Order: sequence, then structure tokens, then C-alpha cells
Amino acid sequence: MKFKDRTPKEKRSIIIVIAIVFVLLLISILGPIIFPNTLFSDIIENSVGKFFNLFNFFKNNYVIIIETLTIIFFMWLIDKVLLLLVSLLKIKTLRGTTITNLINSAIKYLAFLIAVFLILSAWGVQTPTLLAGAGIIGLAISFGAQSLIEDIFSGLFIIFEKQFSVGDIIQIGDFRGVVKEISLRVTKFEDINGDIKIINNSDIRGAINTTASLSKSACEIAINYSEDLEKVERIIHENLADIKTRIPKIVEGPYYLGVQALADSSVVLRVIALVNESDRFAVSRQLNREMKLLFDRNNIGIPFPQLVVHEGKKDDK
Repeated sequence: MKFKDRTPKEKRSIIIVIAIVFVLLLISILGPIIFPNTLFSDIIENSVGKFFNLFNFFKNNYVIIIETLTIIFFMWLIDKVLLLLVSLLKIKTLRGTTITNLINSAIKYLAFLIAVFLILSAWGVQTPTLLAGAGIIGLAISFGAQSLIEDIFSGLFIIFEKQFSVGDIIQIGDFRGVVKEISLRVTKFEDINGDIKIINNSDIRGAINTTASLSKSACEIAINYSEDLEKVERIIHENLADIKTRIPKIVEGPYYLGVQALADSSVVLRVIALVNESDRFAVSRQLNREMKLLFDRNNIGIPFPQLVVHEGKKDDK
């Protein structure tokens, strides 16, 4: 919970605790310096000073502290240089962005781990023993975190096998969404409502990458059986190029595919266009509009559902 969201009583308690710690810290640092070789300094050193005697700590370990700060600075500098090199070599594609983010994360974690081991070594910790212990702990964790390892390997396969990248539109079962982020453990998708769905990488099975190729936007429009089909088809063909200019999101087409169905009270015609998956539904709506306007201009009848009621004869009494 953020500090601003707490109650006034909680805020006062936090401020009091911080003030007490600050005063004790100040006394432990300045007491022996301001009142050296006095009863007050002896009391401070034997009580609060045991916990907050930072002056003696820095005095006795200033060389190691400087070495620690130097390690932190150089590891930070190396991290920034490597990140800069990766950004300069970055391939400006969606997959390139995904791989770059993955490499950046690996560099940061690796730099942090190396810095931790170097700092521990500077403070006298036996790093070979620490590495051996870390290996045993890692082995123990691996048995209890098999799903985590499975997620990581699945994430690597997704990235390096080019199954999909950030920005692709993916269909997984009944869910359809845009890939927003791919990490080693989870992948984040944004659905049509703008909600973010987080799926473990190992749970992504049978995914359909709908952006791997151009998608079809379809328009199915009906005409009356009484209309001259050949005339209607000729009008459609003559206006396809004009329709494309009015719908700039069309990549290829539109194409007239012919009679889709002979319905109960109409002849259904089908027109399609090849578009990017993200534009599929928008182009379908625009195709519907253009075909309706085209038929209206050429007085082509579009049937609508009709209900025929037969009234029986009443018997005269």
C-alpha cells in the first residue's frame, strides 16, 4: 500500500518510527565524534552504537567499501555499453524487438549476478563454496519448479522458432488477441476490448498466427431473383478498382468470386479482399457499405425478409 493511501494514524506511526531510527543513527555516528572519551560516548558505543556504529564500520572497512562501489560502477558501465551495442545492432522488425528485449533482460540479470559474486568475494566470502551451494539449491528448486522450467523452454522455442512475434494477432481456442509482450515465462495478449490476458508459455498450444499471411475480408450481399445476374456481375467488375481506391486498407483485390448461395428469396453474391489481419473486420464493414451504395446507384434490388400470411376462408353460418 502506498504511503498516501494510508490512514492518518498509520502515517503518524510511520513518521515516528522513521524519526526514531534517524535520531539513533545520528547519535551513534556523531556521539563518539563530538564527545570523545566521555561517559556519554561509552554509553553510546555499548548500547546504540553496537547496532548503528557506522563510523567504526566505515573506518575499518573503507577499502572494501571503495572496492564494492568500484565493482558496482564498472558492472553498471559494462551493462550500459552492452545494452547500447544491442540497440545499435537491433533489427527493426517485430521479431527483432522481441529478441532484443530478451537479450537485454539476460544482460541485466547476468550483470547483476556477476556483481553480487564479485562483491561477496571482496568481503571475504568463499565464492566457490557459494557456487556449489547455489548449484545444490538450484537442483532442489528445479524439482519443485518444473512448470517454471517448462514455461522458460517454451518461451525460447516460441522466440527462436518464429512462431509469433510482438504485434501478431493470435487465435488460441476461443481467444483472439494481439501479442503485446513475450517473456521467458509468460506471454501477454490484448483482446478486442483492450483487456490484457496473461498466458504461461507452456499453456500456449495450437496457436494460430493469423498475421502470417494476408487475411480475407468478405462481403456477402443478396439480390432479387428477378435481377439480371449478368448485368449485376458486369456492374460489380466495373467498380472493383474504384472500391479499392475508397478503401485504402485493401492490400489485394477486391475480387468478385461469384454466386455464394441460392437462398430462399435471394441470390447471394460474394466479394472478398486481401488485407492485414488487424484490418479484416474494418474492411468487411467498408465493403458492405460500398456494395450497398453501388447497388442503390444502379437500382439493383436487395431483398429483405418477408412474412407471407395466408388467411383461411371462414365458414358462413
